[in-house]
Amino acid sequence: MGRTTGHWAGRRQCTAALAALPLLGLGGAARALVESDAAAGVRALLERAGDAAVALLGRTDGFNANPRVRIGLPPSLDAAAKLMRATGQGRAVDDLLLAINRAAERAVAQARDVLVQAVREMSVEDAVQIVRGGDTAVTEFFARKTRAPLTERFRPIVAEATRRQALAEKYNAVAGRAAGVGLLRPADADLDGYVTGKALDGLYLTIGEEEKRIRRDPVGTGSALLRRVFGG
Repeated sequence: MGRTTGHWAGRRQCTAALAALPLLGLGGAARALVESDAAAGVRALLERAGDAAVALLGRTDGFNANPRVRIGLPPSLDAAAKLMRATGQGRAVDDLLLAINRAAERAVAQARDVLVQAVREMSVEDAVQIVRGGDTAVTEFFARKTRAPLTERFRPIVAEATRRQALAEKYNAVAGRAAGVGLLRPADADLDGYVTGKALDGLYLTIGEEEKRIRRDPVGTGSALLRRVFGG
């Protein structure tokens, strides 16, 4: 049997075992073994995906040098940015964009403990949903469980990072005027809120990419547990 066939066969076996738990009438020890093995495998996947994303993004140029997640100005400010560049103010635009991405990097670096807490609180029902789910089930779990607490955690870090460079006021002055004439969503007129949201989008996107990589090749992780639960 090829590895691809083995992967799906193993995943089907794990999914079937989990789904059948309420119906099998398993003895306490056997039932606990199936539950704990599957839940441990899901926790390992969660931890690896979360750790990899934080390590990749929460460092210098984690956002700024990564075109997949680099944060730009809201599209409605593009015209203003082009005008500034055309009138010799391009350095100011570049400084603002760098500061925005540096703020996101500083914020994401603080995300690990919130992600770890979500893993610790994962229920057996969460584990079943993740095993049954598609290639982004882990990402959806993290987004559902951590977006609110991470928003609360990120916002003051972003605010401090932008405040130290005295750029928040400049952004808000431009974006606030655009919002006033209907060119920008009011939510994007607030730099701290805008960067916080984009930092979280980048974090979950990167978690999703790592999740897909692990699901495609659980054997390659070197983890016997991940291979058993997701690889067959």
